Amino acid sequence: MARWIFLGVGLLALVIFGFSLVSSREGDVAVTGVVMETGAQDTSGYDRAIKPYNWHFPADYGSHPSYQTEWWYYTGNLTSEAGERFGFQFTVFRRALTPDEAKTSSEWRTNQVYFVHFTVTDAARNAFYHDQRFSRGAADLAGAESSPRYHVWVEDWQILAQDDAAMQTQISADAGQFAVDLMLTQTKPPALQGDQGLSAKSPEAGNASYYYSLSRLQTKGTIRIGATTYTVSGLTWKDHEFSTSALSQTSQGWDWFGLIFDNDYELMIGQIRQKDGSTIPAFGGLLIRPDGTTQYLAASDFTITPTGTWTSPHTGATYPAGWTLTVKTSEVNWTFTATPVISDQELPDGTVPYWEGAVDITGDVTGIGYAELTGYAGTMQGRF
Repeated sequence: MARWIFLGVGLLALVIFGFSLVSSREGDVAVTGVVMETGAQDTSGYDRAIKPYNWHFPADYGSHPSYQTEWWYYTGNLTSEAGERFGFQFTVFRRALTPDEAKTSSEWRTNQVYFVHFTVTDAARNAFYHDQRFSRGAADLAGAESSPRYHVWVEDWQILAQDDAAMQTQISADAGQFAVDLMLTQTKPPALQGDQGLSAKSPEAGNASYYYSLSRLQTKGTIRIGATTYTVSGLTWKDHEFSTSALSQTSQGWDWFGLIFDNDYELMIGQIRQKDGSTIPAFGGLLIRPDGTTQYLAASDFTITPTGTWTSPHTGATYPAGWTLTVKTSEVNWTFTATPVISDQELPDGTVPYWEGAVDITGDVTGIGYAELTGYAGTMQGRF
């Protein structure tokens, strides 16, 4: 689902301007011409997601800087050797501040900003850890590439392919109080969301993203919380989107679910909520079969019904706290529930707080997944 909310240009420009005044490197550094021109909400000059995309993997695992916004999003459900349940989110965002990068002799000047959200859910101890980083896409501080290998990084937090085809990738990040070092192995081909990867967010042309998922990544590694390190294994979901877009003027926020079932199916469903309480029918979902083939779901093929609420002690926002979901197509007819593994998985920091957390699935199908809830602590309008 779209995550433009977390790339508020004004905040990022301010942070990057601050970076331009200092250097953490020893020795002489060329800083002449370190100027970040934001371009605010002007989207002229950027490429738009208008028609289906001609995908090439692993090349398209990398960056698409001609589009204004891009993100690489990983969420996983992991279990320790003792049976303790963990979740993690690791999302890298890229935002172009201008359509073109000015030629300069400075190694610091760039029109690309990078931003990371990193969280760990410790269900056994009812704890949620979160941290974030900003950096500029210059001087090797941050970046995204597919050659010579897939690599996305912000300082020493990174996603790094272990082979040329990027069939195995490592995620490593250390936030001090918590850290992960995980190896992810691809088991299914990229699943193209929407119309061959063109995922509409509203009826207007261009209000869309190019969007694929790697829905079932076998995951092994370690999670450290404080001084304790846990050996873990489980499954991770990856989303990668790029676009130059915005929600419609009547939109409030969205509810997104990436679900991994025990029967070897996966499901992405979501809804974009309007200010009047209705939803936008342009955005649908995707059913991913055990053999990796997919079936597009129209908004009319599924329902999302909250079963309870949770009010944040941090922001005062009230979120749904469990859902009954139905999916009915020519292939499947499922009713199931998704329940947060702990209530408080809200990221209260940043321009607009949001809830993103691990869930358990029971009913006609069983499994695990992640849910993302935005627009409950403030509208998304003017945030991207």
